Amino acid sequence: MNKAYGFIEITGVVAAMDALDIMCKTADVELASWERKLGGRLVTLIVQGDVSAVTEAVETAVAKAIKKPASYAVIARPHEEIVKLVELSASRWKKQSEKQTEEKAEQPEK
Repeated sequence: MNKAYGFIEITGVVAAMDALDIMCKTADVELASWERKLGGRLVTLIVQGDVSAVTEAVETAVAKAIKKPASYAVIARPHEEIVKLVELSASRWKKQSEKQTEEKAEQPEK
């Protein structure tokens, strides 16, 4: 398998979730990470998989998403520095998710 990353930057969390749903249903890709900027008004989705699957997923989402993406790209065989950057993003995302789960567990039930 030739690893690839697909990136879509789109305005709004709802539009991002729509684009991610389209990508995951279109081809054998999985979410590698995501970033929210400007309070969620700008969302970057990063999916991974083999080159043909990522390309198909990104192209379909660009064509069918409820909003036109601000930008998008597919990087086939990413350089190790790109892989490090995506892994750093993913680790921040996972830490944030774990922190939220812990905070919910600490809250008393109502």
